[in-house]
Amino acid sequence: MAVDLNAFEKNQDVAVIDTSKILRVAIIGCGNIANSHASTYVKQPDAKIVAVCDLIEDRAREFAAKHGLEDCAIYTDYKEMLAKEQLDCVSVCTYNRQHAPCAIAALDAGVNVIVEKPLCVTLEEGIEMMKAEKRSGKILSIGFQPRFNDNMREIKKIVESGELGDIYYIQTGGGRRRGIPIGHECSFIRDDTAGLGALGDIGCYSLDMVLNAIGYPKPLTVTGYKSAFFGQSPEHYASHKLSYGGVYYDESLAEVFSVDDFAAAFVRLEGGIILDFRIAWAMNIDTPGDTIILGTKGGLRIPSTNCWNGSIGGPMTIYKEVAGTQTETVIPMFPDGDLWQGKIRSFLDAVKTGGTSPIPISQIIYNQAILDGILRSSDEGREVTIEIPEI
Repeated sequence: MAVDLNAFEKNQDVAVIDTSKILRVAIIGCGNIANSHASTYVKQPDAKIVAVCDLIEDRAREFAAKHGLEDCAIYTDYKEMLAKEQLDCVSVCTYNRQHAPCAIAALDAGVNVIVEKPLCVTLEEGIEMMKAEKRSGKILSIGFQPRFNDNMREIKKIVESGELGDIYYIQTGGGRRRGIPIGHECSFIRDDTAGLGALGDIGCYSLDMVLNAIGYPKPLTVTGYKSAFFGQSPEHYASHKLSYGGVYYDESLAEVFSVDDFAAAFVRLEGGIILDFRIAWAMNIDTPGDTIILGTKGGLRIPSTNCWNGSIGGPMTIYKEVAGTQTETVIPMFPDGDLWQGKIRSFLDAVKTGGTSPIPISQIIYNQAILDGILRSSDEGREVTIEIPEI
């Protein structure tokens, strides 16, 4: 039997989904981001959430009840869940340092995986995830839902059209003037749970925006810098008594803050392309700058946003010289659309058809290599070389 489901792209023909096979889905980690996974899965006529897992049993039960998963199995040990349940798909929605262990275990259990961003914490973890995907023969997709935004697709379309010529320099990044995410248990700001701060939370997104547009060339070297002046300052929390995720800022948070709240890097990519990158959770300015892509025939300006939301801050502009005249072409913005529908639907479709991963680790490993390189370079105080083995 087949049913109709409104497609995630505006003006796209109605998608026909085969419901003759219902995919059995589990979610590992029942924190905030898992809600978006669950609410999207329950809209899919060919998917059923049969199990959820969280270290805190009550949180898992509350999560299942919230999403109407009345007959859903509850686990506190993801390995037990993988051993007992007959699963087709798993969403890994844990804190960063558990992305790799959970994804690898699921793949080795013969289950297809979509893992939330960032891919993981270290390049070494990412390499092990690539190995697990290869030996399992299953799909590993990474949660970069902005890929399904039509404005992001337009950036890639402009670059691939040759309108800008050969790309040689990119400036990208973004951030928040004040926006350190606290959340329950402070998992975003602790090294033992997050491993990465602003770099992993929003930095990976801004990197993907430009790297995907230019075909994900291999990073060669990184000169990086990171700091935590705001996160480790009691005065920052004392002067900003604001609620984030139900938890209030408190001066004591400075004592547990152990990740980056700002980072910058100079990255050399294959093809002679230079990437100038900066990202922030907190800074004394409204934006670290628009994203710009410079080519030999033209340049593209992508307005920044106040806080990363998977889109752009305004209409893009292409700068060119035409018959000796300097011209500017404004590109109208597209509606954002339902990015989560695109993210989850593309994953499920790939699983059902035996297709390729919609957002493959073969690309995102380069994104992870840059994040890893920034941390290593900052810690070592020098430029570092990126080395990724063939898998």
